[in-house]
Amino acid sequence: AAPAACRLVSATHLSGERGQPVAELTELAPWLASGDVVVLLGPDSEFGRAVGQGSGDRALRLLDPWLEVVPRENLILELVSHRVAGSGPGSTPHAARMLALARRAGLGSVLTNAVRYAERRDAPVVDVLDAARRLVALDRRHVDRRNAEGFLKSGKHMHEIAEEICRLSGTGESDREARLLLSRTRVLSDRCRLDPRADLGIGEVHFPEFDGPNSDTAGSRAAGAGGGASAAGVLRARCEAAVGGRYGSAPRQVIWKRLHDELETIDKLGYASYFLTVADITDLIRERGIRCAARGSGAGSLVNYLLGVSGVDPIRHNLLMERFLSVRRQSLPDIDIDVESARRTEIYQAILDRFGGERCVCVSMMDTYRVRHAVRDVGAAFGMPPVEIDAMAKAFPHIRAREARTALRELPELRASGLAEERLRVLFGLVERLDGLPRHIAVHPCGVLLSDATLLDRTPIEASYAGFPMSQFDKDDVEDLGLLKLDVLGIRMQSAMAHAIAEIARVDDVAVDLDDAAHVPFEDPDTYAMISSAKTLGVFQIESPGQRELVGKSGIDTFEEVIADISLFRPGPVKSDMITPYLEVKQGWRQVTYDHPDL
Repeated sequence: AAPAACRLVSATHLSGERGQPVAELTELAPWLASGDVVVLLGPDSEFGRAVGQGSGDRALRLLDPWLEVVPRENLILELVSHRVAGSGPGSTPHAARMLALARRAGLGSVLTNAVRYAERRDAPVVDVLDAARRLVALDRRHVDRRNAEGFLKSGKHMHEIAEEICRLSGTGESDREARLLLSRTRVLSDRCRLDPRADLGIGEVHFPEFDGPNSDTAGSRAAGAGGGASAAGVLRARCEAAVGGRYGSAPRQVIWKRLHDELETIDKLGYASYFLTVADITDLIRERGIRCAARGSGAGSLVNYLLGVSGVDPIRHNLLMERFLSVRRQSLPDIDIDVESARRTEIYQAILDRFGGERCVCVSMMDTYRVRHAVRDVGAAFGMPPVEIDAMAKAFPHIRAREARTALRELPELRASGLAEERLRVLFGLVERLDGLPRHIAVHPCGVLLSDATLLDRTPIEASYAGFPMSQFDKDDVEDLGLLKLDVLGIRMQSAMAHAIAEIARVDDVAVDLDDAAHVPFEDPDTYAMISSAKTLGVFQIESPGQRELVGKSGIDTFEEVIADISLFRPGPVKSDMITPYLEVKQGWRQVTYDHPDL
């Protein structure tokens, strides 16, 4: 049932206006007829509204279109009683009439509580969220609930409500009927239960198929790879064919041994198609004349170097493959690709076109409430003037919403602001209750999701603001699901470099290849002198005040020292004071000592 439910949610989100997932019955019919989807008609459905208007016969006629496309056992009437006054939707009399009509129509019925919050005291929070979503101030006209009964009730509470409904519906044995109603609810919930492994594929890895419609793009580039070659065979052929171009006439013994070990690890883990897929994407980016470079631990892989995914030689720099990929670690390998920020969306579109919407979507990101957003939305819901809300929100540092009142007590600038007044107590109480709740969903700034043709069976999708298909799961969810997430990061420095090269070609008619050592040698005294002078504003990764101080104290003479400088200026080495002994040794003020001879 999970594949049908995922595709149904996706179809509903993509069929209408973004942010308003509503579909007509005709659009839902193909998914409902399969028998894998259960339909609940509740008090807010057209059927439920007809019952509320006292028109039982009309309500029964409204069931006919549903019964034409939904198997009778899958059309269920959903009873809800929030014990509101009167006989409209949400009242016990309304639920009782729906139960009576379910018997008359020969349909099943279940009891739910239309839960919107975990505890009764959270009802005002929902009101604020509704007001923020609708861009209106809190008012009786804008509040959906009529009491605070929409919380997650206990079994005892639900049994009491079931008894009330059954008694009003005209059944003789209300306690027995109530137990039957709850039993039917339990049976349906068991039927709808998902198996994480069988239904969602958790615990497995889902790479794009090597023999799929797009795989020949990667496979055809492999020297000597026949049409029936396996992914592992194609990967080996591509790597072996690239050794000569990367290493020329250098001694091969170390290279072949390292390549054999890496390919053996990749083969054991079954990740060959992963590497071919990433190589296909980096080739796709470069074919469009877009600058591209791998970052992170993936640079420690010789396979990535030979495929052209990374431009860093791991043998020359003594980098470890095991930091990137090991049979002892179950997590998926992670290759991050830096591209020109000005052309990132063009790359997204190219990847989506290459792999198709069945195998490739963007990753989503859930924006959650922190203090400033919470203050703005609660203040707007309270009808405060926008200028006052803006000043109040900006008075807070970037902290969690739940820390608002603590900050008001402890931070001097907030104590002097007058925000801790008693009249604002309720406002800040609601601000703290919004902490961590979802505010809106957006496309992840760099994550692209790749999988086989079953991708849409395991993740529902919707359209991003820019129109890209976007999984409703975030980056942590997709990793748990075993889906390949490729981070394509837009880097402004890459765009600046591309622009500089284009300007050099336009003004001086000189073609510069930044990836060719003949054009840009590693041994360049003028560049190292400029770095050592600490005049590195605008130089990627060594332009912050701390980095400028470090390169000035260190003095840079080789490319390896640039690597050491960037590696030292990270949280771990800084907190454990690795910088001081490094500088003392480098300047000759201390003897070199090693904790172990192998180091």
